[in-house]
Amino acid sequence: MFKDKTLLITGGTGSFGNAVMKRFLDTDIKEIRIFSRDEKKQDDMRKQYRNEKLKFHIGDVRDKQSVKDAMYGVDYIFHAAALKQVPSCEFFPMEAVKTNVQGTENVLQAAIETGIKRVICLSTDKAAYPINAMGISKAMMEKVFVAKSKTVDPSRTLISGTRYGNVMASRGSVIPLFIQQIKEGQPITVTDPNMTRFLMTLEEAVELVIFAYQNAKAGDIMVQKAPASTIGDLAQALKELFNVNNEIKVIGTRHGEKLYETLLTKEEHVVAEDLGGFYRVPADTRDLNYDKYFLEGNQKLSTEEEYNSHNTDRLNVEQVKQKLLTLDIVQEALKGWHN
Repeated sequence: MFKDKTLLITGGTGSFGNAVMKRFLDTDIKEIRIFSRDEKKQDDMRKQYRNEKLKFHIGDVRDKQSVKDAMYGVDYIFHAAALKQVPSCEFFPMEAVKTNVQGTENVLQAAIETGIKRVICLSTDKAAYPINAMGISKAMMEKVFVAKSKTVDPSRTLISGTRYGNVMASRGSVIPLFIQQIKEGQPITVTDPNMTRFLMTLEEAVELVIFAYQNAKAGDIMVQKAPASTIGDLAQALKELFNVNNEIKVIGTRHGEKLYETLLTKEEHVVAEDLGGFYRVPADTRDLNYDKYFLEGNQKLSTEEEYNSHNTDRLNVEQVKQKLLTLDIVQEALKGWHN
């Protein structure tokens, strides 16, 4: 499906961008364009892969012209550029707005003007019932792409999105931190052992985007079902894999952190279409003449549950260990580790 096509990845030097790029590099795709603002990361990537199919574009999604300049001859866009760290967005919320909201508007407007066939925007569980600036900006980003999808003929430019939970071992996530603490003989710092998180590998996150590419209609948000684990069980699983006895130290929930992740709100679950391993949340097609929607309620809203990491399939410590062993970072850390 990507044969002789050109794919642009915004935020292409991040964890997700790298994973997508690796997934496609050895296929018959014509070109992969990495668009980001960090020349050092681009240079590292260029030296690491040394591949003719990889092209690098310096720019920032905040600057519409710089994105548009990278779009000539592009067929598809995966829009992954974002400010993702909860604390930095919390302290600098307008920066989150500029990148996550205005940046998305810029990418979509430039894509429409350039005639890009498909754009898939990447969102996060934190956009469902958001409690922090990062989640709020991503929730707005979803509203932007859903609204934008209605302004263009989908046969010309089809805009959709994906939403996924924490990606295991991505930059800034907890697994690399726990491994470091284990190796240094430090206590493993757990915010709340009963906190649950979806366990999804980068490869699974990439498969979600490809599934959305193949199946999404205009304005859809595609969600992948995933198992979850408590943070306490995750720390215990790593202790057992590394055969160590580090203390698990409970440090308390951090600013802007949730007890569990929500991938579908109750309101979305009511309208979501179950596609087996995935959910499809269709775009709200109402217009401003919505009086009738207030006159007729929906009884299912009173009984439907949200889909979150507390009520999804829960993995036990043994199952978490099996999942962890699929990660390169864990395999690398276990090599030569003797305790």
